[in-house]
Amino acid sequence: MASFQYEAVNRTGEIVTGRLEAEGQSGVVERLRGMGLMPMEIKEIKQSSLFSSLKLRYKVKLGDLSLFSRQMAAMLNSGIPLTRAVFTLSRQVTNPALSAALDESARNIEGGMSFSEALKGYPDIFSDLYINMVSAGETGGNLETTLNRLSQQLQKDKELRDNIRSALMYPVAVLAFAVVILFAMLFFLVPIFVGFFPPDVALPLPTQIIISFSDLLQAYWYIFFPVLFLFLWALRSYAKSSTGKRKLDRIKFRLPVFGQLIQKSVVASFARTFSTMLATGLPVVQALDAAGKATGNTMVMDAAVEAGEKIQEGSSVSVPLEESGIFPPMVTHMVAVGEETGDIPDMMDKVAAFFEEEVATMTKGLTSLIEPLMLVVIGVLVGGMLIALYLPIFTVITEI
Repeated sequence: MASFQYEAVNRTGEIVTGRLEAEGQSGVVERLRGMGLMPMEIKEIKQSSLFSSLKLRYKVKLGDLSLFSRQMAAMLNSGIPLTRAVFTLSRQVTNPALSAALDESARNIEGGMSFSEALKGYPDIFSDLYINMVSAGETGGNLETTLNRLSQQLQKDKELRDNIRSALMYPVAVLAFAVVILFAMLFFLVPIFVGFFPPDVALPLPTQIIISFSDLLQAYWYIFFPVLFLFLWALRSYAKSSTGKRKLDRIKFRLPVFGQLIQKSVVASFARTFSTMLATGLPVVQALDAAGKATGNTMVMDAAVEAGEKIQEGSSVSVPLEESGIFPPMVTHMVAVGEETGDIPDMMDKVAAFFEEEVATMTKGLTSLIEPLMLVVIGVLVGGMLIALYLPIFTVITEI
């Protein structure tokens, strides 16, 4: 998407200016007319602008957005006008990419654009969920409350992701270290051992395999590593494709131990987002769709879309969620209770809190369990290679 500087006339005949991001000038014209503005002049801003350079270097994290939302709500509650609040925070936030985006958004708001419309120009910072909630808050006249809920939602999402990351980081780091150790042994240690083997000694099969792999790696390392890099790149690209992502999401749920952890984190994210969207006044179907997308899991997205279609046909909320087979019985039962009492958001808040606590508990348990398990794995890999290398020496000693 390119950035454009525009000059337009509003309904009262005043000339307003601002910036927009769109795929082309026609997109800018369409958005301006939707805002009730008559475009007079549109110029494309070259991609060497401040935001274009900063957004490649700085990623806006959930913590940054959570803090911004909370500060924004506090300033609006104090009676500070929207444009001034956004402009002030653009000077206060520490993330340069977010600062540049807010600065341009403040200019667009001053030019007659709504807050949610201004944020749409930065999809790599503000998600559809964030923009939809801001739009709902503007429509309902409770933008401060919506921003507060957004701040809480983002903070919960951050804590949930941190818990998952802490559970997965240790085994991944240990396995990566083990792979580095194995390659170092194949490059440097195996050739030393080969020099000790008498030429007429029959090598055991494990030793032959290790020596052959070491010779192959040393002879063709300049081919092996690029091929390995291309393989990992292709695997990552496939995982990002729609087909690959669907298969990967199914595999994640079936993983031993970690599958249950991932499923609980997905359910917690779904419940928290569903509750937040309903509390801001969005219809159930739209709230379901937004909650499914917020999880990032294609299985949950499909289940949410299918549930929305059945709800439009007259079904209750809990029945299609239960039929999907993805959500635990506790979730569907709580939704059913929420439908009966007319307070689904409160029930979903309780579900989210329960599963978030479950994820935190599982994370602590997995960390204490994985540490000795990883040591055993490294011991087996390294020890197995050393035993295979020492086998010929033991054979010679036995013959002597």
